Amino acid sequence: MAVVNAMADLLIDDDGAVRVLTMNRPEKRNALNLALSEALFDALRDADGAAGVRAIVLTGAGPAFCAGADLSEFAALSSADAALIERRADITAKLHGVFSQLTKPVVTAINGAAMGGGAGLALAGDIAIMSATAKFGYPEVKHGIVASVVMANLVRQAGRKAAFELVATGEPIDASRALELGLVNRVVALQMVMHEALQSARAMAAVAPQAMAATKSLFYRVAELPFDEALEAGRDMNRRMRAFRKDKP
Repeated sequence: MAVVNAMADLLIDDDGAVRVLTMNRPEKRNALNLALSEALFDALRDADGAAGVRAIVLTGAGPAFCAGADLSEFAALSSADAALIERRADITAKLHGVFSQLTKPVVTAINGAAMGGGAGLALAGDIAIMSATAKFGYPEVKHGIVASVVMANLVRQAGRKAAFELVATGEPIDASRALELGLVNRVVALQMVMHEALQSARAMAAVAPQAMAATKSLFYRVAELPFDEALEAGRDMNRRMRAFRKDKP
């Protein structure tokens, strides 16, 4: 892999047309502090704008994927830190919302525990590959708080009963249950997680960029539309892509 950038909290490497983003706070189980959240948001957008990058893989350094929000950072804040609290809330919402807005596909390589905001990141990817030994959950309620921002993605990807149980009990689930609920695409041995994630990313990177961007855009659009409107959106996209193919030399 070619190293693009190596920051304290986030490693950025290119493997051909695939950009690999590695959350790099292993001593904190890759918990999301302000610095990592902002670096990850910027790196995702930079990858989306990079001409040589056609797919993205997101993973974590060490034994965990991401433990969620860095609670020690929150504990240090007080009412006097209103601007910082608002900045933290803003980047959290933007980070979890940006995945579906990117034109390039994102594969999450869930190498270990994905909890709270980490579970949100794992689900935010377009494709999710999970280690057979990893855990997945939303423990916020056990800390007297709410799995708030991450709930938007969860309720769109799991059945309501299962989603409510996850956020209301705070109990984690194993990889086989996550697969059963459709939260991940594949479960593989730990040592195969990055291999499978890169294979998936490379396959999508081989697709014509305009076709991939259009596919991803339409997918997330129709997911939120009534059936008739979704069909109409599909018809419009079909017309545009046919015109694009006619214009090709």
